[in-house]
Amino acid sequence: MRTVFEKSDAIALVAEVFRECGYEGASMSTITKRTRLSKGSLYHFFPGGKEQMAAEVLAHVDAWFAREIFVPLETAEPRAAIARMWTAVDDYFRSGKRICLIGAFALDETRDRFAAPIRTYFKRWTTALEAALICDGTPAERAKQLSEDAVSGIQGALVLSRAGADETVFERSLAGLRNRLESRTG
Repeated sequence: MRTVFEKSDAIALVAEVFRECGYEGASMSTITKRTRLSKGSLYHFFPGGKEQMAAEVLAHVDAWFAREIFVPLETAEPRAAIARMWTAVDDYFRSGKRICLIGAFALDETRDRFAAPIRTYFKRWTTALEAALICDGTPAERAKQLSEDAVSGIQGALVLSRAGADETVFERSLAGLRNRLESRTG
């Protein structure tokens, strides 16, 4: 078994299991096997079991996005914040090699169980990007459409890249979305 000293270490390990197996496919047996953590360690960190694990993983992902993407879009100079968003997205998703856990949870039976944090994550992202675009001079209606297109394009590119086992799909899509936002066309 693996030694874990902090809960954040366990959250990161469990997150990867959920990414690979989904919520429903991640039994406690699968989680212990893939993380190499004992059931005792897992229940020490997550006394509420798998549901608590998922809730804390979602909160961890949301906190990262808040710190790296949402808050900069909400508070920093718009063009710099939008440029930072593209870099952070590429880094986080490892150039298309890593799925969006919140997006994956939104697509299966887990969606209903964790509806509020899933909705909040996507709403905050599109709203923050929309506000940054408006601050940068894009008309409100256009900013709304561009922000929705960007976030849905990122999510779709992740799915397509993963389905085809071709991370260049994500890289090309991200570059195209970035160019579209920078030129405010399409």
